[in-house]
Amino acid sequence: MFKRFRRVRINPKLRDLLTQTKLSTDDFIYPLFIKEGEKIKNEIGSMPGVFQLSIDEAIKECLELKKLGLYSIILFGIPKIKDSIGSDALCEHGVIAKAIRAIKEAHPDMFISTDLCFCEYTDHGHCGILDIEKESVDNDKTLKILGEQAVIHAKAGADMIAPSGMMDGMIVTIREALDKANFSDIPIMSYSTKFASSYYGPFRDVAESTPSFGDRRSYQMNPANRDEAINESIEDEKEGADILMVKPALAYLDIVRDIKNHTLLPLAVYNVSGEYAMLKLAGKEGLVDYDKVMMETLLAFKRAGADIIITYHAKEAAKILNESKI
Repeated sequence: MFKRFRRVRINPKLRDLLTQTKLSTDDFIYPLFIKEGEKIKNEIGSMPGVFQLSIDEAIKECLELKKLGLYSIILFGIPKIKDSIGSDALCEHGVIAKAIRAIKEAHPDMFISTDLCFCEYTDHGHCGILDIEKESVDNDKTLKILGEQAVIHAKAGADMIAPSGMMDGMIVTIREALDKANFSDIPIMSYSTKFASSYYGPFRDVAESTPSFGDRRSYQMNPANRDEAINESIEDEKEGADILMVKPALAYLDIVRDIKNHTLLPLAVYNVSGEYAMLKLAGKEGLVDYDKVMMETLLAFKRAGADIIITYHAKEAAKILNESKI
């Protein structure tokens, strides 16, 4: 009489039949950090298993990804020379443009998204052209070069553009630039709700993008603001974004669900470097069963409403998912 819930949990086959949320290798996008040069594979101390890769090494990495059933990547660039406006990102011979062409030539079946921002390319580490008086980013001047950067990536062969700078009006600007350059078929996955988070620390090690002064709170979101978080994503949808995103993921699952309830667009989450590093350290110290907690965490993202998970765990998760099919 009192076993209504227990009855459907006792038999493992019935549990499988009733499982609502399931992970697949098709859910994941794997980040790659492309560093100018050759034969470079630098592991990042704060992110075990994550590397800065030269283009030749990235091509090898893509082969390993495909063996695991992973066919989607997002590229971040680390140029040799940085300046005040991120000129390398505006050049058809810049590190990311060259990487897109080389990877597409070697792996035409690899789906390439590109992070569209300037923090990795500027000598000051901020996400665009500076407004010196305000010691922040000039929104409108940055919009212009974001459009230029998007077209360069599209010409090189990018399959999707992912602007992350949180500039007001960035989606409509990029969409107009792509359409004008005859790239109307290129989708935009917007970092539509991106918080000024302390979880990004290790990323700044690998991307070499720590701000030389101040922080990014004047353009990234206040972690305390739920309504603003929803509005940011809804506004990007109005401007023409094809996919929305919440970043970080783990501490913001309430926001993921809120946005999912307000849109019919696909929704991505970025399982960021700090989340990855903490779990790695906890596993190394024997505090948790790393594999089980990793998979539970990824499942939570999808259960909360994520259709796409950008994660440094993708290769490890793929191995576990592939083994479960054998």
